[in-house]
Amino acid sequence: MAGAARVAVVTGGAAGMGRATSLKLAADGHAVGIIDVDLAGAQAVAETIMAAGGRAIAVKGDIGERAQVEVAIAAIREALGPITVLVNNAAIENFTAIEDLDDATWDRLMAINLRGAYVAAQCVLPDMVAAGWGRIVNVSAFGAQIGAPNMALYTASKGGIISMTRSLAIELGPKGITVNSVSPGFIDTPMARRAIDGGLFPVPYEQIIATYPIPRLGQPEDIAAACAFFASDAAGYITGQVLGVNGGAAM
Repeated sequence: MAGAARVAVVTGGAAGMGRATSLKLAADGHAVGIIDVDLAGAQAVAETIMAAGGRAIAVKGDIGERAQVEVAIAAIREALGPITVLVNNAAIENFTAIEDLDDATWDRLMAINLRGAYVAAQCVLPDMVAAGWGRIVNVSAFGAQIGAPNMALYTASKGGIISMTRSLAIELGPKGITVNSVSPGFIDTPMARRAIDGGLFPVPYEQIIATYPIPRLGQPEDIAAACAFFASDAAGYITGQVLGVNGGAAM
C-alpha cells in the first residue's frame, strides 16, 4: 500500500464484494470496520483479518436505519480510531416490473442503497475533515449507466449514487477528501447467484457474458482491487470518477 495504514469502514462487508474489499483493505494494512445486518458473516470476515495479523471489528447494523449507522460508526471509531476511508457497498437488489412496484418497496431499497450511503458519509466526515484527508468509495452499478429491464428501482438508486459521488467530489475536494465510484458489471456474488438461480435475467447469463471482451463473470476481488486503489494515496488526484469494472461490456 502506498502511504500510511488507516481505519476503513466497509458497509455490507459480510459477503461478496464487501467481504473481498474488507480483506483487500486489511491486506493493504488498514484496520477495517465491517458493518452488516449479517453479524455472523461480518464476524467471520473480521476473524479472518485478525488471524492474518490485522485489526478488525464487526458491527451489526442496518444501513437503511440512520440510528443504527450512527451507533455502528461510533463503535468502530471507539475500537479502531478515526475513520478516513469509507466504502459504501451495502445494497439490496430488486427485479420488479414498474407496474408492480409499490411505494414501500421503493422506499426501503432507496433507504439502503442511496440514503444509507450519504448517512454513512455524514457519520465519518468529521474524522476526514479533522485529518485533512479522506477517501469515500461508492459502489454503483453498470445497470445504472445502461439501464436494465425490471430494474428501474435498483438502477435508479445506483444512478443516484453516481450523481451523489460527483457532487460530493466537488464539495469535499477542498477538504482533502476524494469521492469516487466503482461501477461493477456482472460479478459473481451471492446476490448475482440468487438472480441467476431465480431465472431473473431476460436471457441465460452465459449469453450475456459471451458478448464481453473478457467473457467471464467478474470476481469480487476485481471490485476489491478497484476500491482499494481509490482508497490509496496513489489516487490522490482522482475524484468524481466512475470506474467501470465490467469486462469491457459495451454501453
